[in-house]
Amino acid sequence: MPAGTRPSEEGRLPLARHAVHRDRHPLVAFLAIFAVALAVIGVSATSITAFSVWDAANSLTANAVVLGEDEPIPPSLGAIEGGANLLLVGTDSCEGENAALSAACQNGDVEGERNDVTLLVHISDEPRRITVVSFPRDMVVPIPACPTEDGAGNYPAMSAQKLNVSYTYGGLACTALTVESLIHDKIDFAAAIRWAGVINMSDAIGGVDVCITGDVHDPHTGLTLAAGTHTLEGRQALQFLRMRHGIGDGSDLGRISNQQQFMSSMVRKLQSDAVLADPGVLFTLATTAISQVQQKQLVLSQSLTNPTLMVQIAMAAKDVPYEDIVFVQYPTAYSWDGAQVFPVTEAADVLFAALQANQPLTLTGESSQGLAIEVTGEAVQQTQAPSETPSDESGSDAATATPDPTGTPVVQERVDLPSDIAGQTAAQTTCTKPQQ
Repeated sequence: MPAGTRPSEEGRLPLARHAVHRDRHPLVAFLAIFAVALAVIGVSATSITAFSVWDAANSLTANAVVLGEDEPIPPSLGAIEGGANLLLVGTDSCEGENAALSAACQNGDVEGERNDVTLLVHISDEPRRITVVSFPRDMVVPIPACPTEDGAGNYPAMSAQKLNVSYTYGGLACTALTVESLIHDKIDFAAAIRWAGVINMSDAIGGVDVCITGDVHDPHTGLTLAAGTHTLEGRQALQFLRMRHGIGDGSDLGRISNQQQFMSSMVRKLQSDAVLADPGVLFTLATTAISQVQQKQLVLSQSLTNPTLMVQIAMAAKDVPYEDIVFVQYPTAYSWDGAQVFPVTEAADVLFAALQANQPLTLTGESSQGLAIEVTGEAVQQTQAPSETPSDESGSDAATATPDPTGTPVVQERVDLPSDIAGQTAAQTTCTKPQQ
């Protein structure tokens, strides 16, 4: 949004700025928030190195965003009743080195900075499970009243805007408020990352493996990949995450599925011995994340700058079984003319009620809303012991038995998500499909 321009008032839609430049953004920040925490865990045996990471992490509060003015920072993950919700946002920006990564920036066609990737990461209470919900950037939603930059007041609420306007409107705090209104729950932690930050973080992790079923080419990002498996890092990883032309049905919904393939593969790599058992890699991740904050490529909520809490989040998440790491798309339906997407709240409410009740999920829908990926196999988790899961007479997993604090088994009924909700688990290997 240009300087001095106020957001549109209640019920007014802004100009359709996406008609020409709908293809230039999405990013993934899933690994960034765990980088410092994993490094503290991995290098704790080396006191000097661990202290340097810890001391640097304590400096992250300088540009932190307050999500709730009068709410204290939670002391630990265990102190949060029912688990934790983390909001992870990928934004477009033409500031600094980001400008060179976009033709739209170089042409002067970009206004403001938007949340063109919006992810909710829900970490359940015991037993630990992770659900990652991708919110379509063009989904039309209400945006609540958001605090102004100086904290002296609020921008007025808006009844119908694309989701990615929320960051332009009021920054990370406004996007958090908007997502809270969709999930009917509180966001505990939040982070936002820009293009250059994604490149630097993917370099630090050493690349992520992705699969393509046929040759693909996206003229808008400049990415060309032959059929097969590729290890992507740096700028090429960013191009893959932004790509929608040349895959699936060419839509942003297909791009979300493409990003979920990347995230699923990345989670498997983060849990593997190649990453978590290597203090050098973990230290590189930590120092890279810190530098991205200092260079304003990564923004954290104030609640996420507590190093102790970072460690507890990482410890809770790092050993979750693949089948309990679920990636889903917030369900949507197209308008009659196919120009807009709207939330399907009935299906979404089933998902978020299950998360709040700490119930395991079963996917019943397709792997992609945009025809961009297909399931090709099953990933083997070498370090995870098989869970004891009782079956019903048909042999399907009907419920999961887990002990309560006294050791007494408690049966948790699995929730079959509506078929409107597309997604995959980290136990499924998937491949991106070329556009037909």
